Amino acid sequence: MQKIDIEMIPGGASPPPIRVGEATIPEAEIAQEMQYHPADSAGSAQLKAARALVVRELLHQRAAALGLADADGTDLDENDAAIAALLEQELDVPEPSEEDCRRFHATHAERFSEPTLLRVRHILLAAAPDDAEARDAGYRQGEKLLKELSAIPERFTEFAMRHSACPSKEQGGELGWLAPGQTVAELDRALQHLPEGLHDRPLASRYGWHLVSIDERREGRELPFDQVAERVRHSLREQSTRRALRHYLLVLESEIGVEGVALDDDAAGSLMQ
Repeated sequence: MQKIDIEMIPGGASPPPIRVGEATIPEAEIAQEMQYHPADSAGSAQLKAARALVVRELLHQRAAALGLADADGTDLDENDAAIAALLEQELDVPEPSEEDCRRFHATHAERFSEPTLLRVRHILLAAAPDDAEARDAGYRQGEKLLKELSAIPERFTEFAMRHSACPSKEQGGELGWLAPGQTVAELDRALQHLPEGLHDRPLASRYGWHLVSIDERREGRELPFDQVAERVRHSLREQSTRRALRHYLLVLESEIGVEGVALDDDAAGSLMQ
């Protein structure tokens, strides 16, 4: 059975109907589901939403075949309970041994470390990513302000209150202690590599340009296995569950039949979320 990926359909062509066995997934349901699958384009969000609905329909049909769910599946709470019962009954997920956990921790110790913390101040010079003129003007203003701040760093609070487009301007640009992942992704990545002090260039994000001062840095440290054993076990169990669920869905896809979209390597992702 040929499966057509939505993203491969030529522009302007209507996508083929998506079917799971004899059931058709309406376009309206896909559109409604898209809100739960943010992506960098509407097409990507539509594809993620379609795959999520295909996964749920595959599981519902299997649950109904085993007498765990009603065939119509109109009660969402009952359907979710039936799917949970199905996976409990049919999914074989091995429990990681302590040896497996210790080996995983030794190999990925950084994943279970205390994060590096940064005490940060910033000034946001707002500019939309698609406004080239505003981006250019913001960068030039940022360079000018940084030149003044390098001579008189005590003016950072004043400049933040006068120029910043971030609500933190009311606190003189103070963002407090930041751990990785607590600010916008592109700025977060840059911050992790900066030394203490005023950075000499404006940093870009989707919101504009950031003038950044790292006032203090607390390096993270690796934690011994005994302190993170349960987190390690949870990580391994989650990996095993994803692999088992992915294999299970591929079997259902082959047995029941899916048309209009192909499951990808992360077919289990939306379900596990």
